[in-house]
Amino acid sequence: MEKLISRQLLSKAKSENITDSIKIFSEAKTTRERKKYSFEVSVFLSHKHDETEIIEQAIALFKKLGISVYVDWQDSEMPKNTNGTTAKKIKEKIRQCDKFVLLATEQAIQSKWCNWELGYGDSQKYFKDIAVMPITNSEGGNFSGSEYLAIYPIITSAYTYTTGTYYVEFEGRKISLAEWLKN
Repeated sequence: MEKLISRQLLSKAKSENITDSIKIFSEAKTTRERKKYSFEVSVFLSHKHDETEIIEQAIALFKKLGISVYVDWQDSEMPKNTNGTTAKKIKEKIRQCDKFVLLATEQAIQSKWCNWELGYGDSQKYFKDIAVMPITNSEGGNFSGSEYLAIYPIITSAYTYTTGTYYVEFEGRKISLAEWLKN
C-alpha cells in the first residue's frame, strides 16, 4: 500500500495549484485542448465543516486535476441553518455529481452528517465512483477509522515529500487518481 495523505502533503497541493493552473491554461491553445482541462467531471466532497483549511486543500488538489468540486457551504442555495431542506439538497447534489469522496479526518468519521452522506452516496453511486480519502495528522501516520470504511477504495499518495502522485487503491489494485476521476 502507498502512503496515506498527511495534512502537510495536502497543503503542498494547494500551494502549487495556482501556478500549475496558469501554466496548464496558457498551454491549452485550441478549443479541444481547453476542453480537456475543463471541469467535465464533478466530485461531491463529504467533509467536516469546521476543517476549512483541509477542505480547501482537497478542493485545490481536485481542481488541479481538472475536476469540479461540490462542497455544500459554497452553495448559495443551501439554507443558512441545517434542516430538512439541507438534506434534500445534499441528496440531489450527491446524485448529480459523478464521484463521491469522503475527506476522512478523525472528526469527519465522527460526524453524523458525513456518515449519512456516505450511506446515501453508497446507495446512489456505482462502487467505482466512491472513495475515502484518509487524512493523517502527520507524515507516515496511520488511519484508524471506523471498520466499515475498509469496504471502500482509498486515495493514497506515492510520495511523502513530492506532491502530484495520487492513487485510488482497492483490493490490491491501484490506479492513478486522475484516471479514477475521469472514468
